[in-house]
Amino acid sequence: MTEHDPYHRGSRAVQDRVGVRELADHVGRSIGPGIRPVAAAFLELQPMLVVGARDPDSGRVWASPLTGDPGFVRATGAHQVSVAGGPCAGDPLTAALGRPGTPVGTIALDPRTRRRMRLNGRARPTPRGLAIEADQVFSNCPKYLQKRHLVGRRADGPAGPPRVTSELTDSQQRFVAAADTFFIATVRDGGADASHRGGNPGFVRLLSPSELSWPDYAGNAMFLTLGNLTTDPGAGLLLLDWTTGTALQLTGTATTAYGPDGARTVRFTLTEAVETGGASPWTWSAPEYSPANP
Repeated sequence: MTEHDPYHRGSRAVQDRVGVRELADHVGRSIGPGIRPVAAAFLELQPMLVVGARDPDSGRVWASPLTGDPGFVRATGAHQVSVAGGPCAGDPLTAALGRPGTPVGTIALDPRTRRRMRLNGRARPTPRGLAIEADQVFSNCPKYLQKRHLVGRRADGPAGPPRVTSELTDSQQRFVAAADTFFIATVRDGGADASHRGGNPGFVRLLSPSELSWPDYAGNAMFLTLGNLTTDPGAGLLLLDWTTGTALQLTGTATTAYGPDGARTVRFTLTEAVETGGASPWTWSAPEYSPANP
């Protein structure tokens, strides 16, 4: 990635392999370091922000939910956002987010409107939570986003203690198999990214208690996620139970297989799983599946 090119060599390699460099150049014009007023207004309406980063101590990549009343995330300048609060107790990114200069990727996804916004940059702790200095800010199309309505706050108190395993339990396997949405964090040299994947339940396939896969559906041609995986296989997944607020965080490695027909499949190998009951205080309605889902 250079001053004039929003993509690094991994993304460019995938774009060239798939034959979408020209389209990626066109879409890439939407990537910039500034937070526009419409983006700032969008952020202030969100009750959740997903952040992805690498834990410098373990080297593992994680995706974590940050939640609060709308307004807990807000732009404090043309290139900076502040986040009130932080991750749940025991969250695997707590230490990384407590260090100044940690590269992070974030995504604010609004199921109510099928809109999403991504902001990548560097985080530093503040007395109230976090500040993130933006390097890249951009929006995505509504493809594969399930529509949900925010019902309200749960009344069962704060998050429970995290449960850590090296393989998916039977209940976690059912959780994954029923998922229609997950978030994925990836990293590159000096940077990080958080993105979204969606589809009808079953689009994530369980291959074993420590392996799963999903199809890479056609998207915006940027290939930021697959580009990062080309140069660094570390990945973190976040799956949410939108009714109970339970979060299932997975860390491991991911690789992409390319079929002769142009189809792409990502295969993820688990290193560790962290399940936290009530990680999000919010309750959402049943989904209205995206018409773009295959």
